[in-house]
Amino acid sequence: MSMIRQTTIPEMIAQSKDVISNPSVGTFERYEQRGTVTNAAIYVGIAAAISGLLGYTNGIGGLLLGVISALVGFFVFTGMVFYIGRSIAGGTGTWDEVAYTFSLFIAPLIVVGALLGLVVWGFHFIPILGTLIGLLGLVVSLLILLVQAYFAYIAVQSSMNILDQSKALTTLGLAVVGTFVVQIVISTILAILRF
Repeated sequence: MSMIRQTTIPEMIAQSKDVISNPSVGTFERYEQRGTVTNAAIYVGIAAAISGLLGYTNGIGGLLLGVISALVGFFVFTGMVFYIGRSIAGGTGTWDEVAYTFSLFIAPLIVVGALLGLVVWGFHFIPILGTLIGLLGLVVSLLILLVQAYFAYIAVQSSMNILDQSKALTTLGLAVVGTFVVQIVISTILAILRF
């Protein structure tokens, strides 16, 4: 087993291009040990900041909250994939491998989603065309979600070494539900603290 090392953003971008253009367990395996949770956090944080700048509507506070929310969601989700994959599905990966592998497709898709939002916003002023672009944007957003689910399925298999399809799907499904519950709890606590 090779030692996990720190990697650079340009290396991560090149790895993302490979993972997105050649999605397979083997492609993810090639990169899973090239970075850490810290690398993943920096990459996802940069993508969230770019996304926030592209949709800059709530000031610096909104931008910071968006970056923090993206990172918390990412940590909770990848942490759940790691914990569930290990304890329920018998996976053997590390959290570094899970977080790094997932960051290679999540970060670019965050930026793509933000660019899509910017395009839709740019056309929303034109009555008929704005509505059509908005509907097209909704369809593309759903496609991005499906692509993200597909990459996540492959990433679970790779990063946790779970090749059994039902165990990989169970891990992914429980991680999604667990993350949703944690986000509701956090949102509720923050709402209570504001008042």
